[in-house]
Amino acid sequence: MITQVTTPAEGFEEHRPRMFAVAYRMLGSAHEAEDLVQDAYLRWNSADRDAIEHPGAWLVKVVTHLCLNRLTSARARREEYVGPWLPEPVLTGDGTLGPLESAEQREGVSMALLVLLEQLTAVERAVYVLREAFAYGHREIAGLLDLSEANCRQIYRRAAQRVAVRRPRPRPDPQRWQGLVETFMAAARDGDLARLEGLLAADVAYVSDGGGVVNAARRPVLGRSKVARFLLGALEKYVAGAPVSFAEVNGEPALLFGERAVLLVEFEDGLVRGLRAVVNPEKLAFLRRQLSHS
Repeated sequence: MITQVTTPAEGFEEHRPRMFAVAYRMLGSAHEAEDLVQDAYLRWNSADRDAIEHPGAWLVKVVTHLCLNRLTSARARREEYVGPWLPEPVLTGDGTLGPLESAEQREGVSMALLVLLEQLTAVERAVYVLREAFAYGHREIAGLLDLSEANCRQIYRRAAQRVAVRRPRPRPDPQRWQGLVETFMAAARDGDLARLEGLLAADVAYVSDGGGVVNAARRPVLGRSKVARFLLGALEKYVAGAPVSFAEVNGEPALLFGERAVLLVEFEDGLVRGLRAVVNPEKLAFLRRQLSHS
């Protein structure tokens, strides 16, 4: 009689997508999320798997605790980061971060929300992500984080209140967004400063993440006139000639300038209110891999 032996990978791979999705939301970094999932595999490989009753819960617990440890050092590194820090962009139309079928699910992986989550403590972020993005109950979260259920409820309430104060605004539907951004980009390509300014909200903000690897604004650019002039110069200097395409990035429509830059444009009442550009090539490595496989 031949006994079929289950390899560690066979019991692990079905849970990999959820582990990656948890880790990315916790860290805002795709490559770090991949590293931690691999670390979780090493722990899974050396564990007594026969004693693990619920492999999915066990693996999510391992990844969550690895994230909590990683966040401590990540915060220290981000304090020394050159210029504004933005999360690594991820193409999400293929389900890389799990199903994004509702506005709430898309918001949960948006650049705006991930930046906002940076203000939470590591434990607050873990509780908030597990509750909001994955609908874990407070008792389940307590088991994953080795906390009491009452403490988890208190932590979640505090985190939710802090996030609610600056929660991202609703986005227009992708079709309307594309029409608005095409008008916006036409003005930018034509170098029509007056027209471009007319498409910007008075309090518009432009944030670019170059990480000191490439030239980028090291502070947010604020105000209609300054943003319009900066944007014209940046488009001409850094992405001139690059093919421009639309894609779903972090649950929302975005502009891709070849593999050089990702630009997310936020509209409010038909005007551009915010622009987030990721141009640090190190932060575009995961997205470039996704594009090569698409």
